[in-house]
Amino acid sequence: MIRTVNLQKIFTTEEIETSALNGINMEIKDGEFVAIMGPSGCGKSTLLNILGLLDNPSGGEYHFWEHEVASMSERQRAQLRKGSIGFVFQSFNLIDELTVYENVELPLLYLKVPASERKEKVEKVLERMNIMHRRNHFPQQLSGGQQQRVAIARAVVANPKMILADEPTGNLDSTNGEEVMKLLQELNEAGTTMIMVTHSPYDAGFAHRVINLFDGRVVTENIKEQFHV
Repeated sequence: MIRTVNLQKIFTTEEIETSALNGINMEIKDGEFVAIMGPSGCGKSTLLNILGLLDNPSGGEYHFWEHEVASMSERQRAQLRKGSIGFVFQSFNLIDELTVYENVELPLLYLKVPASERKEKVEKVLERMNIMHRRNHFPQQLSGGQQQRVAIARAVVANPKMILADEPTGNLDSTNGEEVMKLLQELNEAGTTMIMVTHSPYDAGFAHRVINLFDGRVVTENIKEQFHV
């Protein structure tokens, strides 16, 4: 599903050049659950942004399915991203002025899904995330755990092939964090490829494989023999 070859990302300012990714070679298969770990500043979020087609690498190759996307324009990346990739962020990134229902519906509006089909898809995913009873509430009326459930519902409503999660439990207590991780695990077991950046060894325990970064390089990869149940 994903293959990178010597992937590089360099950030340049007037005074300094910083190498965020320094020759990343990795493969992720369809249906995997992969955790990316490492200290702050090691390139985790930069890598996730490139895998999510939110940014271009400075060098190397990135193959997403049959597409070589490293040299694509922003418009081409956006077209490929729509409907293929869902995002879950630590800060939820919900729109305060929209209700729960409207936040979840938003990706389907971008995809020009007909109204009747949108209603069916949104209600189905709200039921699945156990948040249907909050459909007319606004994000600020919800707990952190409920907001993250809404964010996950929004990420999966268009049935993407892959979900990218950046510290998805970072703003949650342990109980809500575990619930969110079990939701992500269930989505993965249903066939969605999951790539998660995390500092938490506990959260990484839900993944099939852990990729450890240091100074913009892959230093180790661990295949998990046992998973949380």
